[in-house]
Amino acid sequence: MTRGQLRRMADLARDEGYRVRWEEARGGTTAPFHTIGGLAGSLRRADRIVMGDPFSRYVQLLLTITRARDLVVVDDGTATMEFVAQLARGERLVRWHRKGGRPGARDLLFAPVSSSARRRLTPSDRRRVEVFSSMPVTEVPDGVTVTANDFAWTRARFGPPRITQSADLVGTSLVETGVVDGDRYLEAVRNLAEAHGATRYFAHRRESAGKLRRLAAGTGLEIVRPDLPLELIARRGPIGRTVLSFPSTVVHTLPLALAGTGVRVAVCDIDPSWLTDTASPRAEGFLSGVTGTARDVHRLAAVSPA
Repeated sequence: MTRGQLRRMADLARDEGYRVRWEEARGGTTAPFHTIGGLAGSLRRADRIVMGDPFSRYVQLLLTITRARDLVVVDDGTATMEFVAQLARGERLVRWHRKGGRPGARDLLFAPVSSSARRRLTPSDRRRVEVFSSMPVTEVPDGVTVTANDFAWTRARFGPPRITQSADLVGTSLVETGVVDGDRYLEAVRNLAEAHGATRYFAHRRESAGKLRRLAAGTGLEIVRPDLPLELIARRGPIGRTVLSFPSTVVHTLPLALAGTGVRVAVCDIDPSWLTDTASPRAEGFLSGVTGTARDVHRLAAVSPA
């Protein structure tokens, strides 16, 4: 799903007049070396680098090559909140759901590259760093420019959508990342769908096929695997009058993308009893913060059938 969405976004970028170069960076053992070698010259010559996921080892490795004076992080994911906070505190870059665990062998091996990337993402007299995101940022490092993404392009490019009378439910990859127990998640989705009359389940791109089959069989929901990011899918429509979600990026982005349509975005908090034994100690607080900082969303009191 991730590759499919990237290809569709590449098509949209071409439609907007941009030249796109596609790299099969994960297409086999030698692919990373070919990609890095092929991009090295362009990275060294570039004055400005725009990147997506600053926690990605691939991105961090590419950052060690560039000499660009202008670095821009473009990310509307919940990880943005953690990235900026870690940068402000001078901490090593670790995804929130892994924080608190012991570094593995690969982490230790990659530590020098990660440290170098963090230094390059720290503003200086020779380097400007900007974060472009719709996510709330509270701890802003000195010198970092934060620009709000208000989804103006999305609203101008797509829609307005046709609104249905039913509800839609947005999936999450919290089971795949080891944060939430799979059985508890299935039960929560079933109860949420029954309570609010949801008919469709928009799968997260990282949700496993096996889990989605269980959800379809156990809830009766139509599983939709979007070929574009959900904000664009929702803006094109049709979309339910109510969109239900667990704590995730969409509780921040969908109200912006769907502004003026009358669609209500509702969020259901993750009950602490759903967390796995191996979940990060920060998981409960982080997920609560994702919900608590969301604007223009309706918070659901509980997950239970009507």
